[in-house]
Amino acid sequence: MIKNFVKKALQEDAGRGDLFRLVSKNRKVTAKIIAKQNGILSGVDYVKSLCKIKKIKYDFLKNDGEELQVGDIIGYFEGKSKKILMCERTILNLLQHASGIATNVNKYIKNLQGEKVKLLDTRKTRPMLRIFEKYAVRCGGGCNHRMGLDDCLMLKDTHLKTINNLKIFIEKARYKLPYTTKIEVECENISSAEYAMKCGSDMIMCDNMNIQDIKKVVSFRDKNYPHILIEASGNITQENIIEYAKTKVDAISSGSLIHQATWLDFSMKID
Repeated sequence: MIKNFVKKALQEDAGRGDLFRLVSKNRKVTAKIIAKQNGILSGVDYVKSLCKIKKIKYDFLKNDGEELQVGDIIGYFEGKSKKILMCERTILNLLQHASGIATNVNKYIKNLQGEKVKLLDTRKTRPMLRIFEKYAVRCGGGCNHRMGLDDCLMLKDTHLKTINNLKIFIEKARYKLPYTTKIEVECENISSAEYAMKCGSDMIMCDNMNIQDIKKVVSFRDKNYPHILIEASGNITQENIIEYAKTKVDAISSGSLIHQATWLDFSMKID
C-alpha cells in the first residue's frame, strides 16, 4: 500500500517526465535533508519505499517518532542526480507533511502530563491521505480511531435522527454485524449517555459536553456499566486537554491533531 501511494505521489509531480532530465548530465551525487525547525520526525518509512523504487541509496540518522532540533541532519541520499532531483520535492512533501502532524500530536501528548488516557485522531483527514496522516499520528505518540465506516459502528447525531428505538436498533446490529464489531454512540448530554449505555452500546462519545457533565457520565458508567469505554470529543485544545483527561475518560479524540497541523520546514542540499 505504501509502495503504490509513493508511486502515485511521484507521478503527480513528475507527470510525463522531469524536463530537467532532458538537458542535464547524469552524475553520481550525495544529498542530505536538514531540519530547519524543531519537531517530531515522521514519513521515513514512506521515503524509504520511494528510494527503493528509484534505486536511491539512503542512510537515515533519525527514525520516525524521534525528536528533531534545528540543524539536525535527518538523512543522506546517494544516487544518480536525475533521480534524486526528480524525487526531491516528493521526498520533502512526505516528510514535512507527516512530521507536521506528528509534531502537533506530540504537543497534545506532552500536555497530558502522564494521564492514562488514549489520544485519538478522527476521520477528518484529507481525501486519499487517511492512512498516511493516521500513520503520522502514531509517530507523534497518538492512537488511531476507526480507519473508516467499516471497522466500528458509530451512531452520530445524524444517524440517531433516523433511529426510532435505539435499544432495538443495537440488538439488530448485534445480530447482523461481525461478532467483534464495537458499537459507539455519540451523546450530547448526561441523559442521552445514560440511555445509550442502557441500550447496550460498547462505547460512549461525550460530544461537546462540559467537564462536570463528563465526570457525571464517567461516574454513572463506573457504578453501572464498568465495561463500557468513554471518549471525550469536541472543543478540545492543547491548553484544556489535561482537564478532560482528569475526568478519567478512556480516550480523548480531536480532529485538530491532523487538520490544524502545519508542515515542518526541511531542506535538501546536494553536496
